[in-house]
Amino acid sequence: MTETTVDRRPIAYAITLIVAGVVGWIAAFSLTIEKFALLADPNASLSCDFSILVQCRANLESWQGSLFGFPNPILGLTGWVAPIVVGVALLAGARFDRWFRILFTAGVVAALAFVVFLITTSVFVLGTLCPWCMVTWAAVIPTFWLVVLGSLRDGTITSNGRVRSTAATLSSWVPAITALSYIVIAVIAQLRLDVLAHL
Repeated sequence: MTETTVDRRPIAYAITLIVAGVVGWIAAFSLTIEKFALLADPNASLSCDFSILVQCRANLESWQGSLFGFPNPILGLTGWVAPIVVGVALLAGARFDRWFRILFTAGVVAALAFVVFLITTSVFVLGTLCPWCMVTWAAVIPTFWLVVLGSLRDGTITSNGRVRSTAATLSSWVPAITALSYIVIAVIAQLRLDVLAHL
């Protein structure tokens, strides 16, 4: 019975959550350090500032960089703990109630909505590409597809057979869907900021 339980553990799902969580947390931590540097010295030279286009200063100093009254990276420092904990718990054999899976999925959807806002702000308002912000984007996007499609597939969100079947099919394409999402963002950034001309 133990072997059956282990075999049913969503190992790839759990590892992806852990990796994305660790990568996202490192990005949030790095941005927090840069924000501390700015608070200590507004003229500080930030390690993530490479050019007028590729920098994090403009993002950190903008009102959008502290949307809820405190620096956005603090959200990352706390929020990225969730997928890490969930991933580790799944590897340990944990099974979560439906209400928990719904809340976790809702949190991931909220994270993507926030990232879409930040991408839009960065590209269309600030005209910058913040390195650590982009790492965060890169971690949130696959997490969103993985969790949402997984929740649709396993019946957490809906019991509709057709939706669940479609989600099951799409779940195997998460890497490709993620890559396509990255390409869409890259194309938008190129069209708006002419990134290639600044390389």
